[in-house]
Amino acid sequence: MGIVMEFRDLKRQYNVLKTDIDKAIADTLERGDFISGQAVKELEQELAEYVGVKYCISCGNGTDALTIALRAWETGAGDAVFVPDFTFFASGEAPASLGAVPVFVDVDRRTFNMMPDRLEEAIQAVQAEGIYKPKVIVTVDLFGQPADYNEIRKIADKYELKILEDGAQGFGGQIGEKKACGFGDISTTSFFPAKPLGCYGDGGAIFTNDAEMEKLIRSICVHGKGINKYDNVRLGTNSRMDTLQAAILQIFMNPINLLSSGFTGVAILIEKITSTFFGFTFSVSIGMLVLNIPVAVLCSKSISKRFTFFSLLQ
Repeated sequence: MGIVMEFRDLKRQYNVLKTDIDKAIADTLERGDFISGQAVKELEQELAEYVGVKYCISCGNGTDALTIALRAWETGAGDAVFVPDFTFFASGEAPASLGAVPVFVDVDRRTFNMMPDRLEEAIQAVQAEGIYKPKVIVTVDLFGQPADYNEIRKIADKYELKILEDGAQGFGGQIGEKKACGFGDISTTSFFPAKPLGCYGDGGAIFTNDAEMEKLIRSICVHGKGINKYDNVRLGTNSRMDTLQAAILQIFMNPINLLSSGFTGVAILIEKITSTFFGFTFSVSIGMLVLNIPVAVLCSKSISKRFTFFSLLQ
């Protein structure tokens, strides 16, 4: 029988935080506010402050987050949406479900993020063909590393395109002082259990600095509501976060913010990487997460900050 390696040990995670998680669940059961309750409102504020944006809108899952953002921009038939070709299916599924055409763009073999020069080539090719109108760039942050937003933003501005940042696999990463989920015109994340910040079910969030967009997104999330949920002013969907999941995520926000806060750990500091090696995997633990990261990613030239990795001693 072969050896089975768990991608993420959720049972161990629960056992470490059992007291806090059980209390958060019990408190929610006592209040009885199971949909968009107190913990949801608190979590949205905490996430917005952590990322450094004005607004965070929670929703049912990460795929809904992408789709709702695209709907808010009225993305649909005749539009071209540019997506990296190394990503989960949802990145292309979301625009396709609205009738738009996903156009796949090559990624950098060092970082696995979208290549800016290939992005511009793809935009120009679509324009030259004249069938579809370039509308949105879906960037996908990967392995904790944000995409090359300095260059991608220049391209987006040049061709008057929106950037939709899919930060689900990069939450907690940053470039300079700016954090993942803060680079897009709209940014999204998923709280699927295996994500850097995951809950014990499904959940997602949408981030923006645009007040009007925040109102529109909240409306779409709850059946196109107006002043209340029975005042339906547009076609929307049903995508709300369960309060139980929000309460659990609030517990996990501590390790994300403070890494090993409350845990006994060993820190491995990588200050400078002088060479790149391909074909190997570097395993690290960050808080409660055990990650297998290709060395090529760690050695990428785009990584300029110092990294501290914590390994739990259990």
